[in-house]
Amino acid sequence: MVQERVMEKLAILADAAKYDVSCSSGQSTRKNKNKGLGDTGGGICHAFTEDGRCVSLLKILLTNHCIFDCAYCVSRKSNDIKRAAFTVQEVVDLTIGFYRRNYIEGLFLSSGIFDNADYTMERLVRIVKKLRLEENFNGYIHLKAIPGASEELLKEAGLYADRLSVNVEMPTEQSLKLLAPDKNHKDVIKPMQYLKNEIIGYQEEKKTNYKTPLFAPAGQSTQMVIGATKENDLEILGMANYFYEQMKMRRVYYSGYVPISHDNRLPAIGTPVPMIRENRLYQADWLIRYYGFNVNEIVGFDQPNLDLDIDPKLGWALRNLHQFPVDINTADLEMIQRIPGIGFLGAKKIVAARTFKKLQPDDLKKLGISYSRSKYFLAFSSPFYLQKDLTPLQIKNQILNLQNSKYKNNFSNQLALF
Repeated sequence: MVQERVMEKLAILADAAKYDVSCSSGQSTRKNKNKGLGDTGGGICHAFTEDGRCVSLLKILLTNHCIFDCAYCVSRKSNDIKRAAFTVQEVVDLTIGFYRRNYIEGLFLSSGIFDNADYTMERLVRIVKKLRLEENFNGYIHLKAIPGASEELLKEAGLYADRLSVNVEMPTEQSLKLLAPDKNHKDVIKPMQYLKNEIIGYQEEKKTNYKTPLFAPAGQSTQMVIGATKENDLEILGMANYFYEQMKMRRVYYSGYVPISHDNRLPAIGTPVPMIRENRLYQADWLIRYYGFNVNEIVGFDQPNLDLDIDPKLGWALRNLHQFPVDINTADLEMIQRIPGIGFLGAKKIVAARTFKKLQPDDLKKLGISYSRSKYFLAFSSPFYLQKDLTPLQIKNQILNLQNSKYKNNFSNQLALF
């Protein structure tokens, strides 16, 4: 009977947790010791649902009871749903039991707010402490930090969890006030700032004292709900860039709003945010973090939203054809990385290969470069470059036609297997 009740709770609280997308692992290096359980190594394996959401961890809420009434949240206090709450020991037992069965490689734990921030945070901390100290569990743990919790509890959480995250929830203060009037951005920014300082402090201390304990070795992350309010992509990416620069975030996650309420402040039921918008935001985010792009190069006041038809790098290239064609035999690494069809690793391969010979189109194909896409932006001293006089619209249409043709061929090949 007890086991049945726990499994009923699991069904409720795992389902409630599915709207939180920020559950991928980070670069944690917590080592197994004293013959304990688990080892983060370089991270954990991932699985994804058909709609692209990460489900790689045991991903649950401690409770879906909540004192807040955020219009966009399925666990809001006014919502007529079945409520449940785990005990501290139940979460510990589930994590260890699932790990021993090889179902999971780590834990993602969030929660609604029971009575206040400290009351809830204290229970989350007790869970991770029990896993680390009593069960000797060294697997990956991602813990949600509760805005408004004391710094003492946040510090304890950082000593036992691999990653901490405080959800900013809405891209702007105005939207948060509209949909969650009891909350404000200051309560989110304050713990982020504290965690940033603690992470940096422990890292510096570790350089001079190897016995310094780990503190949130996978850093911190946050999540924004997009599409519940009318912010454009310029505002969303601007906020993300602030978190990367000022809070030293490892990741900002973008969660497309899923209609769950008839509240007139929200989009109508039946009009979810297109998954392609999430995808484009992640692509733009990647360009900012790894490719050296500035937010205003990707979106701007004249074009505040990302093009849903094409990826952000191609969009930038088409708006800046005056910077092309690029000679990959002489261009620097940063410029090569900006060429559509050439990725981060592909650019490094090109720079390494050109030290041995002058590269031509066939060489790029051998390196695994998408020449059919990149050829519009490349210059060679050969007859292969024939696209000099094409307009941005012509290039865009040719690339889209090529993509559609590949999709149709792949679909036909899959049908042929049945």
